[in-house]
Amino acid sequence: LFYIYRNLIPENEMRRIFGSRVIQAEQRRNRNRQRIHQKTSRLAQPKDTWAPYSKTGLSMNLLENRRGYQYFEYEHNSAYREVQFLFLDAVESLNPQSIVDLLHLHPYHIGGLIQLSEIFRMSEDMAAAAELIEKALFAFECAFHPLFSLTSGNCRLDYRKPENRGFFLCLFKHLLNVGQKGCYRTALELSKLLLSLEADEDPLCVLLCIDFYALRSEQYEFLIRLYEEWEAHRNLSQLPNFGFSIPLAKFHLATTDELLDKADNLLQESLLMYPGFLMPMVEKCGITPDPTVTGHHFFQYSAQTSQTDSLKQLTTLYVQRTYSCWKEPEVMEWLEKNVRTVLTLVDNKDSRVVRCKQLRLRRYQGTPRNILRHIILSEIKDVTAHLPPELANTPMLSYDPLPPTDSFETYQRPGRPTQAQEASNPLSLFLRSLLPNFNANEDAGAVGGDETRNNLQNGVGALMTAMRDLLNNIRPVEPPVENQHNGQEDDHEENEGDWD
Repeated sequence: LFYIYRNLIPENEMRRIFGSRVIQAEQRRNRNRQRIHQKTSRLAQPKDTWAPYSKTGLSMNLLENRRGYQYFEYEHNSAYREVQFLFLDAVESLNPQSIVDLLHLHPYHIGGLIQLSEIFRMSEDMAAAAELIEKALFAFECAFHPLFSLTSGNCRLDYRKPENRGFFLCLFKHLLNVGQKGCYRTALELSKLLLSLEADEDPLCVLLCIDFYALRSEQYEFLIRLYEEWEAHRNLSQLPNFGFSIPLAKFHLATTDELLDKADNLLQESLLMYPGFLMPMVEKCGITPDPTVTGHHFFQYSAQTSQTDSLKQLTTLYVQRTYSCWKEPEVMEWLEKNVRTVLTLVDNKDSRVVRCKQLRLRRYQGTPRNILRHIILSEIKDVTAHLPPELANTPMLSYDPLPPTDSFETYQRPGRPTQAQEASNPLSLFLRSLLPNFNANEDAGAVGGDETRNNLQNGVGALMTAMRDLLNNIRPVEPPVENQHNGQEDDHEENEGDWD
C-alpha cells in the first residue's frame, strides 16, 4: 500500500478533471467571507463557516510499539463522556432537534455529526451530508497524536474500541462521497489509508471497493501488485470482485498476445467460478447477449441454483458498482469472446466446471460481519435487498452500524430505559425518531396514518432547514492566536513522506 499525500485532496483531482478555473471561481466567490483561522488539515478542507476548533476532550494515545507497528487509540475525557451521554439521550429522545441543539453547543461531536449526516443523506441533501462527515474528520485529525502519521503506513487502530470506530466510518463515508463526485483517484488513496489502519481484519471490508477505484482511476499496476502480494495470506481470489477486476486490469495493460492470453485465462477461470456474474452484468450494461448464451443452462438455471445467498450478495455488489468499467465496447467484445470459450469448456465437460460448483457451494455459506457492514454503508439498493432477514430485528445505528461482537467498552453510561425503547422495533424506532415532537414514552400506536406521514415530512423538512441555517450562518469570532496551538492537537507538518 503506497499513496501520495496530494492525492488525498479531492480538490486537486477536480483541478485535473475540470481545470483550475473551476476551483478558482469557487474560491473567488468565497473571498469576501469573514476569514476564520483554522488548523490545517490533510483529510478535509475546513470551511469558513465552521466554528474554530478548540479542544473537545477527544484525544489520541500511543498504546505500544509491536513488530514494527505503532498502535494508537482515541480516548474521551470526562467532559467528552458527559457530552456523549447527552448525545445518547438525544438519540433516545426520538427528536432530531435534540441532536441539532447538541451540535450547536458542541459543533465537533463525532456521533452527532455522523447522525445528522445520515439524516441529510436520507433527505437527499448530499452536499450537507458530505460536509458534516468532513467536519468530523477534521475533528479526528485535530486530535491526532504527534507520532500518528497518515503516510508512515505503520499506524494502527483497533475497530473493536468504540472511540476508534467513528474514524473508520467517517473515512469510509468520505471516500464514497468523493468517489460519487468522480474523484476516483482520491477515493483510491483514501481506501489505501483506511485499509492500512487495520489491514488484517479490514472491519469495513475496503477490499470490496478498492479494485473499483483502481480501475476507474486507471491504476492497473497497483491493483495487480496488491493482488499478487496479498493473495497468499488473504485469498483475494475468493472475492468475486478481484476474480473479475484482475483480468480486466491485465486486459487493459496487455500489449502482446501472450499478455492477452493470460488475461483471457483469468477471466475464463472467474466465469467458471462465478457464472452468476454474467447475465446481471450484461443486463446492467444494456447489452443483449447472443441467443447461444441466453439459452445455455450454465449462465441461466445452473448459475442461480449453484449460487448461495452470500455469494449473490458479493456478485450483485460487484455488478452494481463496477458496470461502468465493463460497458466499454472493447471490454464487452473481450468478455463475449471468453464467454464463448467457457461455454465450449462446459459442453466438453471440463473438470473445472464441477470443481468450481463444489467450491461455490462450500465456501459461501454465510456473510461475515465486516461484509455486512460494507453493504449497509454502501447503500446500493439491489444489494441491501439481499441482506439476511435476521438483520431486520437488529438495531442499526448510523454512528455505529453492526458493532463487533467482541467490542470492548472503556466506560459505561448510566442506563435510562424508556417505554419506547422496550416496545419499539428498530425500524419503527428510527422512523418515529424523525417526527418533530415525538414523546419517548408514548405508545407506538398513538402515532400513525396520514397524520404520521405529514408529521414525518414536516419534521424532516423543519430539521433540514434548521441544520442548513446552522451550517451556513455560523460566523464565530476569531480566537486569539495564542490559543491555536496546544498540546497534541497542534498542526502537523505539511511534508510527510510517502509510505508503502
